[in-house]
Order: sequence, then structure tokens, then C-alpha cells
Amino acid sequence: MTAAPFQSLLVLSSGPCDYDFNMGLDEALLEASSTFGAPVLRFYSWRQPAASFGYFQKFADAEKWTRLRPLVRRPTGGGLVPHDADWTYSLSVPPSCGWYHLRAIDSYFQMHEWLRLAFSRLQLASELAPTSLRSGPGQCFVGYEQFDLLSQGRKIAGAAQRRTLLGLLIQGSVHPPPGYHDRPAWEAAVCASAPLQPQGSWTPLELSQSVQEQAARLAREKYSHPAHTQRR
Repeated sequence: MTAAPFQSLLVLSSGPCDYDFNMGLDEALLEASSTFGAPVLRFYSWRQPAASFGYFQKFADAEKWTRLRPLVRRPTGGGLVPHDADWTYSLSVPPSCGWYHLRAIDSYFQMHEWLRLAFSRLQLASELAPTSLRSGPGQCFVGYEQFDLLSQGRKIAGAAQRRTLLGLLIQGSVHPPPGYHDRPAWEAAVCASAPLQPQGSWTPLELSQSVQEQAARLAREKYSHPAHTQRR
């Protein structure tokens, strides 16, 4: 199933942020998604090497699977993701957008097809995985799932999502093809490849003070707090 193209897209480039603020801002964008009037695509990176793990995963497993620290529990599902050399993004979709009503597998397909088109603009070949190949259960970049993005048989993009009454949040990680390091060009290609209507456009988003304050509160009270990180 496919959804209608976006009428418009808002783009936020956050740059490097602390691990807890990264998760706090993604959740704050999800909470505020209906107020933006359009999906919000956020590009960001990590101020220090870290690893995120899925909302439903066990902290003890994440500890065993990676030496990266700190560890942070994502608001989305999925597996363990190392954030030491990846390009991270999120997409917050309001309930008024067609993507919100897609099945999880369909929105997953749509997101990675979008990224495939972006890499194609850069003359970099990639393909969607036709099936799953699980060789490291619980770890996002060990093996791959159906519709992950592959380059020469290696997974280069995975994602996880969460759907609430407030909106749909997709959090994704890209490990670029070997030898490719131009992240600004990749971000520009992602924006240029956005699934927009013929007269649609993307524009930069300037965060409101209220969203920034909510992100900081979530970082402080939730994502940096051991009670949340080690909740299961």
C-alpha cells in the first residue's frame, strides 16, 4: 500500500546533540506533530559515541551486544543501533497525513524507498531487501529485515517506528556505502527526493521555545534517567 505524497515537508537540521536530548527531541516532535501542519524530517548526529536500543528490548541484552556508552532506550521499537559513525534521522508524521494510516511494513517500505531514490541521485546504487536475513537477533545492523536498504548485499539503512494518537514517529540510521562521506550532499538528496505533490515543497523548520523546552525536560527526566533506561 502507498500513501498520497506530502503536500509539504518541514526539515530540521539539529547537528550534534547529547544522546538524551536526541531522543527527547524526537519524542517532543512526535507529541507536537499535529501542530506543525506537515511531516517533520529531522537530521541529527551524536555529540559522543552512543548506542540506542528498542523500547521493548532488555537493557541487559544491549549491555552485552555493544561496548558503546552511553546506552539510551528509544521511544521506537527495533533493535540495537550503534551511533559512532552513522547518519541519523527521524520523521514525525501527523495523523492528518496519509502515511500515518499505513501499516507498519508499508511505511517502512516507503521510508527506505525514499532513501533509495536519494542515493540514486548521488549515483550510488542501493536496493530494498526482498526478504529477511537474521544473523544477529536484536541487533539492527547484523543481518537485515525485509525492505531494509542494502548496498552490495550490506545493510546501509534501518529504521524503527512508533504510532500513537498524536502521530507516527520513524527513527532511522544510515551507514553510508563504503568510501562515501559527503553527508551534506546526502541530506540535500533526501530533501530533493521527498515524496511531495507536484506543487509541494520543503522548508526549514524553526523550533518553537515550547518544543525545545519539552525536549530538554524529556532528556532530563526520562532519557538520561536509569529508571527509564533499565526499565526492563
